[in-house]
Amino acid sequence: MIRIIKKKVEVSALGQHICMSAHKARRVIDQIRGRSYEETLMILELMPYRACYPIFKLVYSAAANGIHNLGFNEASLFIIKAEVNEGTAAKRLKPRARGRSYRIKRPTCNITIVLKDISLDEYEYRDYLECSKNTGLKKKDYDMS
Repeated sequence: MIRIIKKKVEVSALGQHICMSAHKARRVIDQIRGRSYEETLMILELMPYRACYPIFKLVYSAAANGIHNLGFNEASLFIIKAEVNEGTAAKRLKPRARGRSYRIKRPTCNITIVLKDISLDEYEYRDYLECSKNTGLKKKDYDMS
């Protein structure tokens, strides 16, 4: 039995405790999910929301992880997963009248960006086909894990 070892084709970046509500960050994330890396950067630079800057930094960081650590090509990177979850609320006190204090909850969110290099999927599939032609083995003889 021949084992084909899958190459790692996904990279991610996680931003935690970003000071904004998850609802406002989701408004931006929904626009970039499923798009290419280069198109995403252009969209984030032109959108007028405050949430764009931390998301831009996360997308750029995930791409830098893939390019530097795994040798990905930035032209073939796509965002396959982008999600926003609520984080812990930062609690602050604001002074009020007559020496009293008023508690303020500042919402935070956790953002996860996962990029995938689609060119590596094609190469892996081609290697699988070439190997099966050369050895004469059938698909059931391969362990795809």
